[in-house]
Amino acid sequence: MPPKGTKRKAASADEAPAKRTIRGTSNHQEAETNGESSKQAANNVSSTANAPEDIVLRQFYPPEMTNERVQDYKKGVIPTPYDELTSALKDTASERVNIKSDRAIAHWFRWDLRLHDNTALHRAAESAKSHGVPLICLYVFSHEDFHAHYTSPARIDFTLRSLRVLKADLAKLDIPLWVEEVNDRKQTRTQVLNWCTKWGVSELHANMEYEVDELRRDTKLLREGIKQDIAFHFYHDTCVVEPLILRSGTGRTYSVFTPFFKQWEPYVYKNECVANLFPSPPKNNPKLKAKDTFRDLFSQTSFPDPLPAKQLSQKDSHRLAKLWPAGEHEAKSRLKVFLENGISKYSDRRDRPDIENGTSALSLHFAAGTLSARQAVRAVLDHSSTRSLDSGHHGWIREICFRDFYKTILLTNPHVCMNKAYHEEYHNVIWEYSEEHFQRWVEGKTGYPIVDAAMRQLASNKYMHNRCRMIVASFLCKDLMLDWRKGEKYFMEQLIDGDFASNNAGWQFCSSSGTDAQPYFRIFNPLSQSEKFDPNGDYIRHWVPELSNVQGKAIHEPKTRLSASEFKKLGYPDPIIEHKFARERALERYKTGLGRNTR
Repeated sequence: MPPKGTKRKAASADEAPAKRTIRGTSNHQEAETNGESSKQAANNVSSTANAPEDIVLRQFYPPEMTNERVQDYKKGVIPTPYDELTSALKDTASERVNIKSDRAIAHWFRWDLRLHDNTALHRAAESAKSHGVPLICLYVFSHEDFHAHYTSPARIDFTLRSLRVLKADLAKLDIPLWVEEVNDRKQTRTQVLNWCTKWGVSELHANMEYEVDELRRDTKLLREGIKQDIAFHFYHDTCVVEPLILRSGTGRTYSVFTPFFKQWEPYVYKNECVANLFPSPPKNNPKLKAKDTFRDLFSQTSFPDPLPAKQLSQKDSHRLAKLWPAGEHEAKSRLKVFLENGISKYSDRRDRPDIENGTSALSLHFAAGTLSARQAVRAVLDHSSTRSLDSGHHGWIREICFRDFYKTILLTNPHVCMNKAYHEEYHNVIWEYSEEHFQRWVEGKTGYPIVDAAMRQLASNKYMHNRCRMIVASFLCKDLMLDWRKGEKYFMEQLIDGDFASNNAGWQFCSSSGTDAQPYFRIFNPLSQSEKFDPNGDYIRHWVPELSNVQGKAIHEPKTRLSASEFKKLGYPDPIIEHKFARERALERYKTGLGRNTR
């Protein structure tokens, strides 16, 4: 959900700061107004620091980090999890090199479910060849990690389908893939080490994951592996440009996207970051008899079933499989179609949810790693007919750069992985915690057609157009004043392309608490957003059948643009809140929480 455009536009009249604000009462409850029902006035409210427990799974995570500790991370007083992993890699480098080769070299697949341009897989294949042993592969299917990270059933289903494609492709190369089921996430390291010992793996290669849990897991594995004569090797692969390489003139990593991109783009070209993509691994040498030695790994014909709460119905699984075919081959095919039919018009169509194929819809493949960001950038450069990219080609490369930027933010600011705002002072903002309002948002029954259409698209397709992600996120945070983390969590629980870095950054952008976020006083007007980006109402009519016969501009605001009798016949809900009131309330809450003068 990255912000769009090369430059941020100034706030329009309906987004500028209001001259009048609503004062909160001493217990932080709003006085009832014409724009708010008595039910809403009685809602429980709280600052982010005192948020309900259902937002954070305390069975996995400790109490919320203090703002002081956040500052210690930022100042370098406390090493980040990434610092600890890189230190461990450096400290163990000589020991890992000296570990003797055993029966196999392994690659551990994570969110990199492809054969081509896979850094760790390529290094593992090279090592296996140089040592004269077979290459074997592993994927860890961790139920508790899916639960702890709110991984959606749709994304798990897509992953399993991609793994089946991957296993079949590897089998053609006489390379086995084993899917290891883990029930207790605390046992992941033990099970991986035991698997390596069982199959005589002396080296295990994997691409880095940049979230805190995974960085800490890998650091421990690295050191534990040395004790068991198993060398773990971790590589940068997700990003086009390795995180933390790009620095400002003062030597700091970037916290604002535009200067990051201005350095990222020439760096990519100058250093030929996409010039030489890694090939898929070669076939295991038949003389090594991998099929005999690792017969049991080849014989795995079924993968673990997700836990009931993480399973799609059979009907939904079949429907989403047709809507979102899985695997590396499909990713390449979708990219090719986009380059041939969509990229030249991308800059004009990317914000229009009413236009079919206005965007690439490749986000789920980037998230699963069935397509690398390098492959995408290389394909765009190859497709362009001139050295100077047009707005469509250049604009899409810019969007890919956002993924690099957000991954960098994770590494340098681990507190965003710990349910904290990037700018910790925003934790003093007072939020509503109305379950009724949250459910109406979830169900697409807010009475704001563009919001409802987007939420219903998400419920059906487990995907939402990027512009609509910003609209519904702004509506949740600033119209309903609900804690942005509830929206962030819900998106991860639903999206087939749920990527933590992008999702978290998008929600923090819309709540104004994140890096490079929109100012707190910029509040999307859902009506103007609807009229601008779905001008004829086609997107709304498709997803909100109650409004399918509404004609003209009434589609954007049927409550006020139709007669009372006409509106009643629709069976469509009244607006959940008056936008003018909601906007003024949000300004008051933000100003008060940030300690700024409200007059």
